[in-house]
Amino acid sequence: MGGRQRPPRARTSRRNGAPDGVGGWVNTRVEIARLEGFLAWEAEVAAAERDARAFAGQFSWLPAAERESLERAYAADRLRYAEEVVDRAVERCRRLAARYRSECRRICARWAALCLSVTLAAALFAVVPALLRG
Repeated sequence: MGGRQRPPRARTSRRNGAPDGVGGWVNTRVEIARLEGFLAWEAEVAAAERDARAFAGQFSWLPAAERESLERAYAADRLRYAEEVVDRAVERCRRLAARYRSECRRICARWAALCLSVTLAAALFAVVPALLRG
C-alpha cells in the first residue's frame, strides 16, 4: 500500500530546545517510551493494511485498481480513527495529570498548614506557662 501515515503528533524529548545528546543526558525513559510508541504505531499501520486487504478481498468482482483504492481508503480511515483515539487518550492523561498535580498541591498546603499550626500550638504551650509563672 503506499507510504505510511505519520504517527499521532510526535512527542519530543528535547530539553530547553536542545536536541537529544546536546547539552545534557538523554532521558532514557522518554526515549524508550518514544520507541514503544513508534512500534505500537507501526503495528497499528500493519494491522490496518492487513484488515484493509481482507476487506477489499471480499470484492473480488472489483477491478484491481478499484480494490487497491478501496484498501487505501479503508486503511487511511482506520489510521485517522486510531490517531484520534490516541490524541483523546493523551489529552485525557494530560487533564488527569493536571488535576492530580493540583490535588497534590492542595494536600501539601493543608499538611503544611497543619504542621505549622501544631508547631505554633506546641510553642505556645511551652511559652505561655513560663510567662504566667513569672
